[in-house]
This record gives sequence, structure tokens and C-alpha cells, in this order.
Amino acid sequence: MAVKGAIEVDVELCKGCGVCIVNCPTGTIALSKSVNGKGYSYSYMENPEKCTGCTNCAVVCPDTVITVYRVKI
Repeated sequence: MAVKGAIEVDVELCKGCGVCIVNCPTGTIALSKSVNGKGYSYSYMENPEKCTGCTNCAVVCPDTVITVYRVKI
């Protein structure tokens, strides 16, 4: 059974600390070139096809702005 993952980042609350990026084992997440309302670059799924739904990003996020979804395929 394979699992496909996806993340949703609350863009307005993300401070772009990058902790999720270094803890993503598949290189799915990157910082955007755009900024949110507070002036921070925010995390987003740069390579969504690589996400396995491991939840590492959500666990390490200091502001708990990441939600992880998993789908069995």
C-alpha cells in the first residue's frame, strides 16, 4: 500500500523559519519568493509529487501552521 501526501501551510501565520525545509526527507518544501502580509517568505510545496505525508514538517513547525494530509493509493 502506497501513501501520497500533501501539506497545507497557513501562509499568513508562517514566519519562514525554514525548520520544515531541513526536516523534509524528500525535498518537497521550499520558501516562496513571495511574502505574506507580515513580510515573511513562507513555506510551500515546491515538489508536491515527492510528498509522502511523513508529518516531519508539521511536527517540527514551531508555530504549528502546517497540516498534513495522506491518501492511500
